[in-house]
Amino acid sequence: MYIAMSQFEVANGMAADVKEAFVRRPHLVDHEKGFLGMKVFTPQENGNEFWVMTTWTDETSYKEWYKEHMKASHEGIPKGLKLVPGSLKIRFFDMVSD
Repeated sequence: MYIAMSQFEVANGMAADVKEAFVRRPHLVDHEKGFLGMKVFTPQENGNEFWVMTTWTDETSYKEWYKEHMKASHEGIPKGLKLVPGSLKIRFFDMVSD
């Protein structure tokens, strides 16, 4: 299993809009080859911070989605959203144990 974990912090008071966008997301990625699931978290101590974890069968499937469909999957981002500079981080993991 391959995991892509994104982390970012909302800078301009739009955290509720971002949460709503995730709840109402169009699920475009759900039918992509190799996609297993997505979970979105906010730490209890900072509701402006988001962690998005997507799981894939393999790295190749993730890279194909990213190259071909990532832009369309993010069209629901609330207009005017600003992030804390430098807060966007993307890390990749291999599953060791479940």
